[in-house]
Amino acid sequence: MHFDQRTQAALRDAGLSTDEIREVSEAVVEATREDADALESFFDGLDAVYSDMDRAHSSAEFPEHAVEYLDLFTHADDIRGYLRFDSWGVPVEGGRVLSDDVVELRLGPTVDDRVRFAADRDAL
Repeated sequence: MHFDQRTQAALRDAGLSTDEIREVSEAVVEATREDADALESFFDGLDAVYSDMDRAHSSAEFPEHAVEYLDLFTHADDIRGYLRFDSWGVPVEGGRVLSDDVVELRLGPTVDDRVRFAADRDAL
């Protein structure tokens, strides 16, 4: 079950049955999977994206990145994976779809920040 023991106890105290808690937990897991699929679909087929990533070697407000792939997996409500650009990559430690045109990924070591990505610079 997705929820830790304290959360399960609080949900039971609020009146939910064990079966209802299990249903909610499964809904969270499914929503996480759907978000991961939507994030991968966003990057799939794009040769380049624009971001609000702060890069020391770029003077562009919204730098362009050549993208090779985004590979994600889920565990309960966690989204993890790897974003590969043309010459470097970074672990992904979460993400969400902000709109049809913009997604946000929580990037791990070397970036350590939330970064918005769009297929069109104007969307940022």
